Amino acid sequence: MKSPTPRPIRSPEGRLGVLTPGMGAVATTFMAGVESVRRGLAQPIGSLTQMATIRLGKRTERRAPLIKDFVPLAELDDVVFGGWDPIPDDAYTAAKQAGVLEKEQIQAIAPFLKKIQPMTAAFDQHYVKNLQGTHVKKGKTKRDLAEQLRQDIRDFKKTHKLSRAVAVWCASTEIFIRPGPAHKNLKTLEKAMDRNDPSIAPSMLYAYACLMEDVPFMNGAPNLTVDVPAMLDLAREREIAVGGKDFKTGQTLMKTVLAPMLKARMLGLAGWYSTNILGNRDGEVLDDPESFKTKEESKLGVLEHILQPSLYPELYGNIYHKVRINYYPPRGDNKEGWDNIDIFGWLGYPMQIKVDFLCRDSILAAPIVLDLALFADLAQRAGMKGIQEWLSFYFKSPMAARGLNPEHDLFIQQTKLKNTLRYLMGEEQITHLGIEYYEE
Repeated sequence: MKSPTPRPIRSPEGRLGVLTPGMGAVATTFMAGVESVRRGLAQPIGSLTQMATIRLGKRTERRAPLIKDFVPLAELDDVVFGGWDPIPDDAYTAAKQAGVLEKEQIQAIAPFLKKIQPMTAAFDQHYVKNLQGTHVKKGKTKRDLAEQLRQDIRDFKKTHKLSRAVAVWCASTEIFIRPGPAHKNLKTLEKAMDRNDPSIAPSMLYAYACLMEDVPFMNGAPNLTVDVPAMLDLAREREIAVGGKDFKTGQTLMKTVLAPMLKARMLGLAGWYSTNILGNRDGEVLDDPESFKTKEESKLGVLEHILQPSLYPELYGNIYHKVRINYYPPRGDNKEGWDNIDIFGWLGYPMQIKVDFLCRDSILAAPIVLDLALFADLAQRAGMKGIQEWLSFYFKSPMAARGLNPEHDLFIQQTKLKNTLRYLMGEEQITHLGIEYYEE
């Protein structure tokens, strides 16, 4: 299907602010990485916006430009960084403390990182039990804190002479919260903020502030945040792009590759046991059962959505799926994920798959932050309001329109992402259904 004309997209002129609630390991690795790329000190490996190509037309045409040359993305040189954190460390100090990047790499851009000072955070330890914040805002109500965040955004844009901004949540996983009456609509949300309702977590204050200031918001944690009717209605009314949730980096990334393989070949699954060890701030936060519950919900839903046990009860109707995350300080940001997968094949004979993924959490997450920031900005300039399902490729627990199940299969997600870019530019979408004739 070929769209008649390219979709109108505003030019990415001017400077783009990228705001990160949270300036810990992920955010500082992202900031340091982009600056290193801008100086020619490193390559943006892992970033689709910077390194991936996109096929256009028939294979015989051999058109495959870089994505960044195909769609009008913001240039890296135009990106300006800002953020909030309950710890007062600048980006240089925070990057050293995170221990993700080599000291020499951080030192090479030290003056740049030292200039990035966090704004005071809207933080409440009730929602992140294992963190203590000293660099926090004060206000009588949660609405007061949200208004202070709005002022931060306005001041940041004015100070840096920005033409627009986007926000990508890079902070911690909050305690598990279910959608409730306070999240029904904008009126109930604002009243709940006024009375300091416990169902309004700090992440929701950031999302509200961003949407009210016309800033697209991408949620990199499994928190409820923007995935409630009130926020989604606000995003549509103000015509703001939103997306989430929870960066898909290590173990779940593997699941969204291996599970589609099992279903594609109609191989059965008896059980999938997953455990992780990590020692960064994320691991410390997830050592609290209430925060782990939020992460567990995000991780557990993947297999059910991909394998569709209601359609294939003989193969996937009785899966035992267990997820564990263990805080182990000596490992730092170098996370290790073990998977034991019990499958069965022809005539019911059992087999096993074992995976040991020794990954670097923030190294995998940083290019996701970059891509989400640039793609969210593109969506906003293209007038694509509300949930950006085409960005599900980057999330463990993708948001979807009401009444629809999210797509988890990594390769279907990738196809949707690239077809959306083709649609925006008026190119034929790739379905792989073309019939080719060959002559002797």
